Amino acid sequence: MAEGQTQLGGLPQYITQNPVGTSFPIKVGSKTASIVVDPDDWKGVIGAANDLGDDVRKVTGVPSIVVKSQQLSKGNIVVGTIGKSKLIDGLIASGKINVSTVKGKWESFIIQTVGDNLVIAGSDKRGTIYGIYDVSEKIGVSPWYWWADAPVKKSNALYIKAGKYIQASPKVKYRGIFINDESPSFSGWAKANFGGINSKAYVHMFELLLRLKANYLWPAMWGNAFNEDDPMSPVLADEYGIVMGTSHHEPMMRSQKEYTKRQKEIGAWDYTTNAENLKKFWTEGLERNKSYDNLITMGMRGDGDVAMGKGDDKENIQTLRNVVSDQREIIRKVYGKDPAEVPQLWAIFTEVQRYYDAGMNVPDDVTLLFCDNNWGYIRRTGPAKELKRKGGLGMYYHIDMNGGPWNDRWINTTTVPKLREQLSLAYNTGIDRIWIVNVGDLKPKEVPIDFIMRYAWDPNAISADQTDDYMRNWATGIFGKEHASEIADIVSKYSKYNLIRKPEVQDPRIFSFVNYNEADKVLKKWKELTNQAEALEKKMPNDAKDAYYQLVLYPAKASAGVAEIYLAAGRNNLYAKQGRISANDQANRARELFELDKQLSERYNKLVDGNKWQNMMSDVHIGYRQWSMPRENSLPTMTEVTPLSSPAIGVAVEGSTNAWPNAEVQAELPQFDVLDKQQYFIDVFNRGTGMIAFTAKPDKPWIKVSASGGHTAKEQRLYVTIDWKAAPEGKNSGNVEISQGDTKILVAVNMLKANAPLAKVPFYGGFSGEFSIPAHKFSANIAGANAKWKVLPNLGRAEACMGISPVTAPSATPDNAPRLEYNVFLGKGGNTKVCLGILPTQDINPSRGLRIAVSIDGGEPVITDARKGYVDTFNEYTPANLKNSLVLKPLPPLGADYALVSRRQQRRNEIFDNLRWLDVDLDVKQPGMHTLKVFMIDPELVLENIVINPDNDHPSYLGAPPIEHQTASTLKSKIVIK
Repeated sequence: MAEGQTQLGGLPQYITQNPVGTSFPIKVGSKTASIVVDPDDWKGVIGAANDLGDDVRKVTGVPSIVVKSQQLSKGNIVVGTIGKSKLIDGLIASGKINVSTVKGKWESFIIQTVGDNLVIAGSDKRGTIYGIYDVSEKIGVSPWYWWADAPVKKSNALYIKAGKYIQASPKVKYRGIFINDESPSFSGWAKANFGGINSKAYVHMFELLLRLKANYLWPAMWGNAFNEDDPMSPVLADEYGIVMGTSHHEPMMRSQKEYTKRQKEIGAWDYTTNAENLKKFWTEGLERNKSYDNLITMGMRGDGDVAMGKGDDKENIQTLRNVVSDQREIIRKVYGKDPAEVPQLWAIFTEVQRYYDAGMNVPDDVTLLFCDNNWGYIRRTGPAKELKRKGGLGMYYHIDMNGGPWNDRWINTTTVPKLREQLSLAYNTGIDRIWIVNVGDLKPKEVPIDFIMRYAWDPNAISADQTDDYMRNWATGIFGKEHASEIADIVSKYSKYNLIRKPEVQDPRIFSFVNYNEADKVLKKWKELTNQAEALEKKMPNDAKDAYYQLVLYPAKASAGVAEIYLAAGRNNLYAKQGRISANDQANRARELFELDKQLSERYNKLVDGNKWQNMMSDVHIGYRQWSMPRENSLPTMTEVTPLSSPAIGVAVEGSTNAWPNAEVQAELPQFDVLDKQQYFIDVFNRGTGMIAFTAKPDKPWIKVSASGGHTAKEQRLYVTIDWKAAPEGKNSGNVEISQGDTKILVAVNMLKANAPLAKVPFYGGFSGEFSIPAHKFSANIAGANAKWKVLPNLGRAEACMGISPVTAPSATPDNAPRLEYNVFLGKGGNTKVCLGILPTQDINPSRGLRIAVSIDGGEPVITDARKGYVDTFNEYTPANLKNSLVLKPLPPLGADYALVSRRQQRRNEIFDNLRWLDVDLDVKQPGMHTLKVFMIDPELVLENIVINPDNDHPSYLGAPPIEHQTASTLKSKIVIK
C-alpha cells in the first residue's frame, strides 16, 4: 500500500520513507534489517518471512536476509507464532511485548516496535503469516504483484513508525475462493505454464490468498483431482496454511474425478443401492487427508452436480439423512474423536434448499452453507432458528457461473456496490462462518475477489457510501495515487455497464433504437469509457502497462466491443427492415468489432508480460443461443441490403420502427409538450444508389426543423422542436413534409401547450405519458419507528438505490414504516399505474414476504409483495433441465409490460435485467401536483427506479429517462387539459 493511502479496515499505514522519532528502519542507505525466525516455527511462517525478505528487495533493490535462529539480536525484524516461536515466547516472558489481546484468538497478530527491533507476532500460523504480508503490502508490494503483474512501489528508505499495531480476528472465519468452470481458460493457461493444474500453479494461488488474508480453497474440479493429480498439492496447501475443501457436490474430501475414474470399481453413485462401496470410497479419502487442515463437505448430490434420486423429495430427504449419519460415523472412526470437533459444512444448494425448507437438517456443529441464485443474489438470510447453532452459517456465492440461469463467465460483471449490499445482508443476518466464492478462472475477477476477501475480514469497515473510497484504495495500491481516481472510475463503470446487460445475455433486440435515444446513449457511454481507458494507457509508466491492460483496458475495451457488436447488429436488423442501405455499414461495424475482439484476446494471451497469460482469455463469449458456452464466437444474425438501382428516399421517425413511404400508417412523432420541451428526430435515408436531394418543410410556423433539406448518399438526421413562444395554447397539430421529387412523406407533429404547475419545489412528471423518478431523488425521507431509508451509491443500473438501514429491522406497517416522498405532476386523473423497479431480491425470508407499499397524497397505501408472480426457478437450474429449458426463443416486444416477465421469455427476466418490476394501480383524483409515497414493509427490498404511466407503445429497456423540473411558476396559461 502506497504511503499516505487511506486504509478502510485493517491497520493504518505505518510505513514511512522518512524517520519519525524512534521509528524502526527496514532499509537505510545500503543496509536492510534482517528477518529472524525460529527454525521450529511453521513452514508457512518461514516461507512468508522469505517472501518479505524478497519483497524488501523488490521495493528497495536490497533484500532483507532471513536468519533462522532462536537468539535475539538488535536491529532485526523478529517474526513468530505465539507458542511456536521461542523468540516470541521469550519476549512475552520478559515482559517486552504484551500479546493478551491476540493470544488464543483466530488469525490475529500484532506488529510492534520493541527497542531496536520490530516484532511481528501471530496468534496462530495464519495470524503470523498475515502480519508478515501486511508489512509487504504496506511497503509497496500488492497482493496482486504476481496474479495481475501489479507494479512494485520503489523506495530508497523504509521505516515503521514506532508503536503497537493490533489486528483483531476476522469477522468471517473461513474466507476463500472456488476455482471452477476452469476450461478452456484456466486449464489451458496452467497446462502451458506448469504442465497442468498442479502444485506449481497452486502455490501462486496459496500465496495470493494469504496476501489477501484469506484462508480457504475449493480447487479446480472440471476433470481435475487436487489430491491425486499432484500429491504435493495438499502437502503444500497445508504448509502454506490454506484450509482445503471440496465443492458443494463433492463430499468427504473426494473430487468427482476421483469417483469417475474408479466408477467401474465403485459402482453407481447411488446411496440407496451402493452405500457400502461409497462409504469405503469416502473413508479412503478422509484417511488420506486427515492430517491436513480441512473443511469437510457433507451430504450428497447426484453424479455430475445434479439432483439425486428420481425426484421424490421425501425419499431423497431420508436418503440424505442416512448419508450424513454414515458420513459422521466415518469421521468419528478416521479422526478418532467426536465429529463435532472436525469442521464440516452442508451446502444448501439448488434442490437441497427444498429439503431444508421441508425439515431436513444436519447436526448442530455442521455449518449450514446457504447459496445465492448463481448470479449474485442470496437465496436466504440467516434463519432466526439457526443463529445459535454451533457450526454457524455460511455462504456460497457466485461471481462466475457456468449453468443456470445462464453463463456468466468471460469478464467481470459484478460491481463492488452490489457485492457490498448482498454480503452485508448476509453478514448482518448471521451468515459469518464461511464465505466461499465461485471465481471461475480467478482472472479476470481480480477486483471482486479483492473486495470480498477484504470485506469479509470486517464488513463493518466499508459502508455503502465508502465503496468509491475502496475502489480508489484498490487502484492506489496497484497503480499509485496519480491516476487512482480515474482508474477507479473506469473499472467501476465497465463492471456497472456489464451488470446492466451481461455479455453472454446480450441480444440485438435488448435496447430500443427508436425510443428515448436509448441505444445511442448506451453506445455513447461505452465509447466514452473506451476513449478514457485508451487515453489513460498512454500515461501509464512502463512497469504498470501489463497490469493496466489486464485490470483496466482489456475489460473495459473488450466489454465495450461486445456491447457495440450487439448494438450494431440490432441497428442492422432494424435498418434492413426499413430498407436503409446504411444497414450494411452497421453489419460491417459489427464485423470490425468481432475482429477487434480477437485481437484484444490475442494481446492478453500472447503479449502481456512475455506470454505469461497464454490461454487465460479463451472463453467463448459472443453468440450465446442457450445457457452453455458455444463452440466458438459467432456474430448475431445480420442482413445485407441490396440498394435499389437509383436514389430513393426513405423516412423513419423517432418512436416507431416503421419506414415510409411503404408503411400503412402515417408517420407521427411522439407528443411534444411545453413542460418537457422535447426534441425528436426524423431520419431521411437513401434506399438506392447515388445521392438523394430532399426538402423538409413544416406547415406551421411554430414547428422548427434543424435543416430545410439536404443531399445524402446514405442518411441524414433532422431534429424537430417547437417554438413555444410562438405556439398557440392547447392541443395543436401540424406536419413536416419530407419530399424528394414527386415522393412526399408527411410526418405528423402533435404538441400540447397547457398550464403547468405553479410548483415552488423540484418535481417529476409531465403531460406526455411515461416518466421516471430515480429512487434517490426523493423530496422527503421520513424515518420509521425502527428503520430508515438510506442512499446506496452506485448500486444497480442507476446512480444510486434506496435501501433500508438496518437491514435487520423488523417488518413494519405503513403507520410506523420509513417512507420516501416524491413531488410529481400528473397531467390527468383517474387510474394511474406506478411501477416500482427493485433489485431482484430473492425470497430470502419465506416466513413473511418481500413487501413494499405505495400511496398518492393521503390515500390508503397499497401493499404489494415482490413474491407475487415470482417463482424460485433456481431448482430448475441444473444441467439436465437446462439442456432443454433455457434456449434462445423469440423475444416478446421489449417493454411490453413492466410487470414481472416470465422466465420462458428468454433474456428478459428479472435476473438478466437486474431489476424486478412491481405494478401498483393508484386512483388519482385530479390532474396537478401530488405527493407519491413509498413505504418500507419488509426491510430487504432495494428500490432503484419508479416509472409512472408506462408507455407500452414506446417500449424500452431502461425506461423514459428522468427529467427533474426545478419549477414551472413562469407558465401562466389558463388552459386546462382534461
